[in-house]
Amino acid sequence: MWTKILNKMLSQLIRHGTLMVHFPDGQTQRHGDGTAPSVSVRVTDPQLVGRIVRNPDLALGEGYVDGGLTIDQDDLRGLLELVIANTKSGATMVWWRRMQDAFRVMARRAAQFNTAKRSAENVEHHYDLSGALYDMFLDADRQYSCAYFIHPDDTLEQAQQQKKAHIAAKLCLKPGMTVLDIGSGWGGMALTLAKDYGAKVLGVTLSQEQYKRSVARAAEAGLSDRVTFELKDYRDLNGKFDRIVSVGMFEHVGVPHYRKYFTQVKNLLAPDGIALIHTIGRAAPPSSTSPWITKYIFPGGYVPALSEMSAAMEKSGLWPTDVEVWRLHYATTLAHWLQRFDANIDKARALYDDRFCRMWRYYLIASEMTFLKGRQCVFQMQLANRQDAVPLTRDYIAETSRPDLLNPGRSGKNSWDHAAQ
Repeated sequence: MWTKILNKMLSQLIRHGTLMVHFPDGQTQRHGDGTAPSVSVRVTDPQLVGRIVRNPDLALGEGYVDGGLTIDQDDLRGLLELVIANTKSGATMVWWRRMQDAFRVMARRAAQFNTAKRSAENVEHHYDLSGALYDMFLDADRQYSCAYFIHPDDTLEQAQQQKKAHIAAKLCLKPGMTVLDIGSGWGGMALTLAKDYGAKVLGVTLSQEQYKRSVARAAEAGLSDRVTFELKDYRDLNGKFDRIVSVGMFEHVGVPHYRKYFTQVKNLLAPDGIALIHTIGRAAPPSSTSPWITKYIFPGGYVPALSEMSAAMEKSGLWPTDVEVWRLHYATTLAHWLQRFDANIDKARALYDDRFCRMWRYYLIASEMTFLKGRQCVFQMQLANRQDAVPLTRDYIAETSRPDLLNPGRSGKNSWDHAAQ
């Protein structure tokens, strides 16, 4: 029965490309129009067929990670590209997809009710993994967010430095300014703003591991007098800051807390201050988080639609002084991360096990495909208390963050022209 139902679901879903499915009972079924890309999967766990019918997103990931589903040539990238491209095409929003999405949207308030205690537990689940793991695939500064690829041949290190410079340009920093870094990670942004721009920075995080590493890095760099880190929830902060920056943290706030978040940013921002919020976003209406991502990678996480961010921001009284959308930068970042992780997979296997390595590869590749074939992007929202807090044209951003525009010395196509080839 489950095989018949799954075949019907796949016939509705896979309209472009080809998917060959080999079932545990010996049946083989082809779905799609017979064109490329073509992927062949083998379901060896009989129970998995029914689980995929009931909860496709969760069961597909679990099947691959646990070994109940294998892919010929281990073409995980090809399978996820095929599924995501068809799922996000719009024409394939069949009744069972609509029903599942509607149920998840209704349930998301409870899933994203991130109190201070729950937020700390969510952070521990992901960010307190071994630091050796993150060294295997991140840049030397451990920037665990989207990089900024100005040129197609930029290294990951260059692109992450360019990301920090781009954000610093939008903050219009002057030496001696006070900066709050909400969700400061391993300290790279805070240390850069102090060292290169003369700012005095407070970074807050809920991760024990990130906090310890950040404090050690500040001491090693001789910046402990200008950079302070605290284990603290953003909702517990007081005072006023000239600038506020938050990179890759808003995804963990949760929709029920958006208004509180922006209200707190306004309360903490000096009258003539500037804030920069950098977050993964969706170029689509509000939805829900993949249940596999929620269960295994980012509990309590959610990628916001711009409409959700804007609605909460508008009620705070802040001025939106600039909104920028990065489209393919994160797909390129994730491709770099995967390449580095694969190069170090023996180390990862020794640190954890084969199952963890399959889970991490699934996470990285699925994320890359949602940016490349789905509707995910990155939003940078610049905010201020005064409408004239930043220059009235955007030239200052490029002039500060893009020295190559003032002193052209590098050649090469725009990275998006390169990526499209």
